[in-house]
Amino acid sequence: MYKQILVPVDGSQTALAALRHAVELARAFDAGVFVVHVVDIYPFLGVGADSAVGQAEYLQAATANANGALGAALAIAEAAGVACESATVEGHAAEEGILNTAGTCDADLIVMGSHGRRGIEKLLLGSVTQRVLQNARVPVLVVRGTDD
Repeated sequence: MYKQILVPVDGSQTALAALRHAVELARAFDAGVFVVHVVDIYPFLGVGADSAVGQAEYLQAATANANGALGAALAIAEAAGVACESATVEGHAAEEGILNTAGTCDADLIVMGSHGRRGIEKLLLGSVTQRVLQNARVPVLVVRGTDD
């Protein structure tokens, strides 16, 4: 039924819960898992040398975070005996990076976590998961997590 399952990871416990769910599905369907971490390369706009230094520090920290999130995901999949590939992609919006990766890795399912925010918090913070659900061309399985 599924051959390639895409799992966006950000290092949160919610993302790891989604990954564990995806790994179990991959085992059941003899599918592969592809994990992706999206780095926003323009998190803030500024002018001058201070902005350039801040951007360089941000990118260094974002790369370290991506490596940690992907490393943890690969270890979980490997321990379960599931074939897993990974990528860090750059994008201005996380959902764009996720949806583009779904196309390039030929995913036939996206499994992702949701923090379950409600009310004004959801309105202010938005929901990457919601935007992926609205725009994905393949099924999306949402795993409810906790705010960590």
